[in-house]
Amino acid sequence: MLKHTRIIAVVGSYGKTTTRAIAAAAVGDGASPRGPVQRSLFGIPPSHPCAVLEVGIDRPGQMAPIASILRADTAIVTSIGTEHITSLGTLENIRHEKAHMVRSLSRDGLAILNGDDPNVMWMAGETRAKVVTFGLGEHCDVRATDVRLEWPVGLSFLVHAGGESCRVRTKFLSRHFVPQFLSAAAAATSEGVALLEFARRVEPVKPVHGRMQIKQLGNGAVLLCDYYKSNYETMHTALDTLAEVPARRHVVVFGDVTEPPGSPATVYGGLGERIAKIADWAVFVGEGFRRYRAGAVRAGMRKEALFHAGYSVQAAAELLAAELGPGDVVLIKGRGTQKLDRIALALEGRTVKCGLVTCYLRNPRCAECSKLECGWGETAPVT
Repeated sequence: MLKHTRIIAVVGSYGKTTTRAIAAAAVGDGASPRGPVQRSLFGIPPSHPCAVLEVGIDRPGQMAPIASILRADTAIVTSIGTEHITSLGTLENIRHEKAHMVRSLSRDGLAILNGDDPNVMWMAGETRAKVVTFGLGEHCDVRATDVRLEWPVGLSFLVHAGGESCRVRTKFLSRHFVPQFLSAAAAATSEGVALLEFARRVEPVKPVHGRMQIKQLGNGAVLLCDYYKSNYETMHTALDTLAEVPARRHVVVFGDVTEPPGSPATVYGGLGERIAKIADWAVFVGEGFRRYRAGAVRAGMRKEALFHAGYSVQAAAELLAAELGPGDVVLIKGRGTQKLDRIALALEGRTVKCGLVTCYLRNPRCAECSKLECGWGETAPVT
């Protein structure tokens, strides 16, 4: 069906959507359709020389048939983490399932693997394709050095590949996005794109909605909006970013952790301890407050600096609006189904009357939803 189009498949636990966007820009005129693989394949014009597709799974037995249909020329594996650990069981099961994509590559194919992730590097022994690694380690084929945060513009870094180096400037603020640029650099250079041209193509790319977006409020405060997902690893990387950002006060707004890997008391308590070391005060939405607070107080944070908004995004927004001012930086992060983007919308001046505790609707987004400003009344969405 697409005899003349090279397929780049992006798989992994985290970073797929952003990697897809960066890689699509990096390979130039590549297509980058979203949605189920079968539908995405039909959305690629036959004239496109290269297409970048994101492949996600959440149950055993899904990846192998997708890989068989896709017949990718290149596979990028971003990471292996605890997302979907409830359905897949263990990290070993997760990596085994996702490895079907690299197993399906031909000898002429290319596996682009995260050299800093041992569970991804395990896949090097599962493929007959050529392997190229990316990461921050000196052993990686495509690596980065001299990573700098130019607040609030974005990160820049030196990328090294194939004996060449150049500086890449981005509109991304979090260091955990650097490997995603590196994987895209590996894909682009394998398609014949010069490193300097790669840097030029990816510089305009902006963060995907809900993935560490920056929003500046009229009162001088800045929001770091990372409310698309809240798996354990992503909570910690978000806190890493907040800690690096210069601010008058660092503020955390956390919802609940998705699929906590282990005892909830340990997971939430550990995050609370980190919050105490980074934030001046914090607001919590959902059921994790007591565990967050226990960890934060244990690490020396005053109880008076920890606020519980219950399950109400409106209450959280009111707490923040009363306190925020110039120079404050606020990290907002929670489960995608908690729709904490409503907090950001309220702080930006939108009327928010939707009080749903949980919403599984993906489209429309809250900003475009007809119920945002009027609420649901006696009805609730069928999701």
